[in-house]
Amino acid sequence: MATMNTNEFQGTLWFFTKIDSLKVHEIEDEQTVSLAYADTSSQRYISVQGVATVSRDKAKMKELWTPTLKAWFPEGLEDPEIALIKVEAESAEIWDSPPSKVVRLVGLAKAMMTGKPYDNAGDHRQMDLKTH
Repeated sequence: MATMNTNEFQGTLWFFTKIDSLKVHEIEDEQTVSLAYADTSSQRYISVQGVATVSRDKAKMKELWTPTLKAWFPEGLEDPEIALIKVEAESAEIWDSPPSKVVRLVGLAKAMMTGKPYDNAGDHRQMDLKTH
């Protein structure tokens, strides 16, 4: 599934789906979800936890619609199977790693030669996204 682009992230993620998909049935049983995003070229990874609901909001579908979606929904917004999955993000974790093995090897070699700890191991942050 692909996250639909919105102008600015405000804590909600949207996905088009078919109303009879396995994901929709899973959400009916359990609304707590985890999403994983990876940009392997820059070694950046994000894990998002949140609450999912299913929506048939045609106005929101129209706002998010792109021509590429016709491949899955040939009838466009009039497709009787079209639905949205809405995920309200509650927390996220982000991992940034050095961009290449060469950078890591140089950092490790430098640490071993200088006796100082390897300090280029990347970054890890946790964020609470709940609105209080």
